[in-house]
Amino acid sequence: MSKILIVMSAADTWVRTDGSAYPTGYWAEEVAAPHERFVQAGHTVDFASPGGVLQPLDRHSADPAIAGPDCAHHVAHAERALREFGPLLKLDRVDVDDYAAVVLPGGHGPVVDLYQDADLGRLLTAADASGKLIGAVCHGPAGLLSAVDADGRWLFAGREMTAFTDEEEQLFGTAEGAPWLLAATLREKGARHSQGPAYQPHTVRDGNLFTGQNPASSAPMAEAMVAALAQ
Repeated sequence: MSKILIVMSAADTWVRTDGSAYPTGYWAEEVAAPHERFVQAGHTVDFASPGGVLQPLDRHSADPAIAGPDCAHHVAHAERALREFGPLLKLDRVDVDDYAAVVLPGGHGPVVDLYQDADLGRLLTAADASGKLIGAVCHGPAGLLSAVDADGRWLFAGREMTAFTDEEEQLFGTAEGAPWLLAATLREKGARHSQGPAYQPHTVRDGNLFTGQNPASSAPMAEAMVAALAQ
């Protein structure tokens, strides 16, 4: 079986265009569903973040009115997995050669730090060059923006992917005042972005790149990656 690295944001605050602070953290389903699928398939999962910082839970992901009736299970699983793993690995000390896949969950944190994290950029560049699987769900694809070369060229330009849509950001109530919108930015940078209905599962595979649109896409994306690892 393989080792899989889940790279989490370290951000707990998203500063809005008016200067206000929006509390953020990891989205439970986006950590729990992939972790659960990977472990059930016999894989080992490590967690890393910038500085090894464990960000808090995004409380919205624990609200059944927002995150659905299974959110208590996702919260419990994510909290248990993170607690049992212990201190997160520091991203700048991770050796990508140790892993068969790298996965980026969301919550709004990745649009705060991971999108410009040079250590993540180097890790993703090395992972892609060696054909390792790369997964990113919801706001996680913001982390893909970190992979640029010395001339500023984006590694994933021209690739097919999906991410949390501008429509979903508006429906969630966080589009107004956002410093930038993820899906629009991915398209501007050259991604071939597609989307399904708001908050419904939608996943895209482009070679070794697996992306999911929203929290509901977390498990389907992970299942696609498990199937690919088994080939």
